[in-house]
Amino acid sequence: MMAGWRETLRGMAFPSHCDHMGHVNNRWYAHFFDDASMSLWSTIGLSERALQEKFDTSAVIAHTGIDYLHELVASDQFVVESAFTRLGGKSLTLKSRLYHVDTRVECARQTMVAVFFDIESRQSVRVPDSIRALIEPELVSDDVDN
Repeated sequence: MMAGWRETLRGMAFPSHCDHMGHVNNRWYAHFFDDASMSLWSTIGLSERALQEKFDTSAVIAHTGIDYLHELVASDQFVVESAFTRLGGKSLTLKSRLYHVDTRVECARQTMVAVFFDIESRQSVRVPDSIRALIEPELVSDDVDN
């Protein structure tokens, strides 16, 4: 597969996702983006199981931020696209964008920073070279418009 923004989740907003204002509550956006980010890792062979079993590491979330741009209501269908945008010595940045399926209006965007982590020592670690080799070709430009 080629690098770039990848579709990582499709879904529908259900009434149970909506709050007293009648739109999808922020807690669900976090859920959608978390599922999408796990999917992105898997597309390049880095599922959580692979990270732990093949590479003897994991990645933990050090920061996440969500911008809410346009509301979703019950029965709206959405798609999430995600990409790796930065790879540092111990961390990486992953961005996701959630769009309304019918209008392609961007409804929300997330920035997430993950730190590589030694499960036994409970400490951050440098990105292993074998993982770096998988992520570097996937990096996309970190433009202002996300």
